[in-house]
Amino acid sequence: MTRKVVRSFDEWRAAARELIARRVPPESVEWAGSEDDSDLFSGGAGDDAPVAAAETALRLPRQLMELLIGAACYSAPDRWAFLYKVLWRWHLGQRDVLSAADQDGARLYAMAKAVRREEHDMHAYVRFRERLGGDGPRFVAWFEPTHDVLPQVALHFARRMGSATWMIATPKAAVIWDGEHLHDAPPLMRSAAEIDDAGEALWLTYYRSIFNPARVNADQLRSHIPSRFWKNLPEGAIVPQMVTAAANGERRTGQTSTVGRRGGTVIPVSAERAQPQREEPSTLDQCRRCDLWRNATQAVPGVGPQNARIMLVGEQPGDQEDLQGLPFVGPAGAVLERAMAEAGLQRDSVYLTNAVKHFKWELRGKRRLHKTPAQKEVAACHLWLEKELERVKPEVIVALGSTALKSVLEKGSATMKSVMDAPFQHDGRWVITVYHPSYVLRAPDEASRHQAYEVIVDGLRQALKLIGN
Repeated sequence: MTRKVVRSFDEWRAAARELIARRVPPESVEWAGSEDDSDLFSGGAGDDAPVAAAETALRLPRQLMELLIGAACYSAPDRWAFLYKVLWRWHLGQRDVLSAADQDGARLYAMAKAVRREEHDMHAYVRFRERLGGDGPRFVAWFEPTHDVLPQVALHFARRMGSATWMIATPKAAVIWDGEHLHDAPPLMRSAAEIDDAGEALWLTYYRSIFNPARVNADQLRSHIPSRFWKNLPEGAIVPQMVTAAANGERRTGQTSTVGRRGGTVIPVSAERAQPQREEPSTLDQCRRCDLWRNATQAVPGVGPQNARIMLVGEQPGDQEDLQGLPFVGPAGAVLERAMAEAGLQRDSVYLTNAVKHFKWELRGKRRLHKTPAQKEVAACHLWLEKELERVKPEVIVALGSTALKSVLEKGSATMKSVMDAPFQHDGRWVITVYHPSYVLRAPDEASRHQAYEVIVDGLRQALKLIGN
């Protein structure tokens, strides 16, 4: 067993060249390194470079070399062993190691991607604080990187901060810029609390002044800035308080408190009168009174004789009704048809419709599942039920479920439980309330299903009696 101790990419590369030249397989090498010490990688050449003795003639493509350099910064106990395994496979001619479809290749790409992401985060979330007076760098920053990206990030800031002196400290190492050159240093700090910034109070005052609570989105804020960065951001100490204040309604429009306290005349106006004047849709297919039409295949109107004495009102179209454009043709429709047959009611003698004419659904896997329409959607669609009632003039309405009952009564406050016992009069018509057929399908046990089905059958029989049949 060969043991190799490395602390940097250059040391690993030199050791790997020797091992490849000696044809030592990965399983015969024990790699050791100090994960607690600084790992400042020089990175080596970026172009095609020989990595083995002359007699092996092993050369790496630029893509693989860049992946190795990037993955070497990934914090993992076995990183050196893994990189040598990749190199060994390439040496044996296994070119698929460079493919993301390969197991080792996939890990190599993932490591390099994580390192690039950490570099990006460090560019974005390093906060320099200014030190006034004394020796040493003028600006100091503290950061806690997940991977060993400090050298690359130091080069980034050296190119952008000119001759101003600065230091970036991390738990494992530090880098100092003297205005001309970068210098590696051991860990010099333990946290951001050791930095005394005289100008931070001014920055926080400015940050508060530009914060607009009317536009803040707390969920998006948390998703864009991982929680591990907040503790080291100066504004991290005040953002939670400002977000809470925004959620509680402070400065709703982003105005100053002085403007918000100005008096004025309150003009009461109903929600209906506040809406702009719009022409009513002339056909159901043109209806845009709510947003359900956007995700529906088509509107589903009622069907049946235009002089039907009984009208059955359901909740809304289901998946099959939405596709076929007809009410009650899905599983619930099959239950209703069986109940009508048992009650002695012919389907072609009644008018079938729904309180809501568009299918409201949510996606579960590949299936569109029913979602109960909101009250505003039921109210928006009541116009079409009114037109059907005026045209058909039924003597009896059978409300199938609570949504249908609310639509039929419109402004009434009756519940299913209070009116299911007996028919009642509403606007000159009899109204009978029963369960929706879909409840029979989703009831929790056989006894509940049987009871719900019998309620539907009994309600349909009562409808026939009320019209004298």
